[in-house]
Amino acid sequence: MKPASAVLTGLLFNSLANAALAQTPETPSPTDTTVIDIGGHQVPVVKGGLYDRFRSNPPLSVIATEVPGVDLSWFKGLNKTRVDIGFESYSPNFYYQNSRVTAIYTADLERLRALMPAEVLATVQPLQIWPGRGLIAFTAYTYEHCDNDAYNEVAVSIVTNQPGRANLGPFTLVGQSLSQDFWGYVLKLPVNTELARVRGVVGYNLPKWLTGIDRREDGQSVIYHITDSQTGKPDVTFTTKKLDTLSRDVEVITSSFTNLDHHGQLAYGYAVSRELSHASSRDAESATLTLGDGDLSNYLRSLGLGKMLRYEYVPEFQSALYAPKPLATLVGER
Repeated sequence: MKPASAVLTGLLFNSLANAALAQTPETPSPTDTTVIDIGGHQVPVVKGGLYDRFRSNPPLSVIATEVPGVDLSWFKGLNKTRVDIGFESYSPNFYYQNSRVTAIYTADLERLRALMPAEVLATVQPLQIWPGRGLIAFTAYTYEHCDNDAYNEVAVSIVTNQPGRANLGPFTLVGQSLSQDFWGYVLKLPVNTELARVRGVVGYNLPKWLTGIDRREDGQSVIYHITDSQTGKPDVTFTTKKLDTLSRDVEVITSSFTNLDHHGQLAYGYAVSRELSHASSRDAESATLTLGDGDLSNYLRSLGLGKMLRYEYVPEFQSALYAPKPLATLVGER
């Protein structure tokens, strides 16, 4: 049996919410788009793309034709239902072919608490990994084939306890790791398509904004360049290693978040992810955040980021993202 410290660092956190393969999805040019209404917002989408044709409910037979070779068996066991989340949609949203890279850092605990709304903080709190230090997950996702067309996303999230469960710091973290059921509060969530931004803001009340997120890779690395949305200049660079110790053992992980809905009421949402290949490392050189002078860099500096405790390299995963619900419905549901 592994000691608690080994479990803590070896099983630390498997991302909050959920990214794709070799090429970077580019924001489509105007000649490739058509404009549709989503919750009163005029949104450009890929003309003839999945969202334009099916509004988050494409038949799996269409996916099988357009993305041959992708195993869709997992999705066949999941049922979509029509939901109203400020616009008509379907839950869960399917993400068929994705990848992500995640780094978990220590951060200033009091600063993390100060960034959470009082209503949320009364229900969940940042996990204290040791005195005065909490945890931040920095994740870059690429969704190459999903119901909402291709896009890139970056999440900055506080690692928290589950609502209604005790916050016992490292012991809670170990419990979440063993159950593969993780909780967090999302601080920042930039995306590189307007469709992803509007759906996230209107449907989930998540802190999304539109900016450039460019993904590049070579034989050794996966690199994300994040542009400052105010100046258009390069801001954050996330340089990560391709680990050669990939496991092909499929893992199913639940990543949940607590937040407030548009009416100021407590809500939660979650994604279930099927990781097809994955590896992790505690080597600090596996992932590097290079900060510039933009808003996101300055925000990250304010968190007092410290030691990187874990890096996760997940070049292949699939995911199902469920529509948010009132937090009061959680008890007894999952």
